[in-house]
Amino acid sequence: MSMFARLAEQKIEEAVRNGEFDNSAYAGKPLPVDDLSHIPEDLRMSYRMLKNAGFVPEEVSLRKECVRLFDLMNACSSEGEKEQHKKLFNEKSLRLQMLMEKRGLGTSGAFQQYESQIKDRLT
Repeated sequence: MSMFARLAEQKIEEAVRNGEFDNSAYAGKPLPVDDLSHIPEDLRMSYRMLKNAGFVPEEVSLRKECVRLFDLMNACSSEGEKEQHKKLFNEKSLRLQMLMEKRGLGTSGAFQQYESQIKDRLT
């Protein structure tokens, strides 16, 4: 066990003894599974840290932004505002397409399986 793992274990044991976990949301319950089995073992901790800090891959944030802009576009009553959201949507959508092609994500089996559902949600 590495020095950092031992130090972490000691801190956790100390916190348990002090009752710092008694009022946590998962007290007495198993923690939810955070499946990172598809990530190489040496990268899992860094992925988990980035995820917990709110960092996501650019394609994920672009996809969320496209969905948000599409919803805004449909909710607008003013044509000028609708056009503004449509322009931003088209820009983000194009950027997402270019990024997906660059990273080869559009050719993956999983993407092809769900491509129509993703496009339906984004358009």
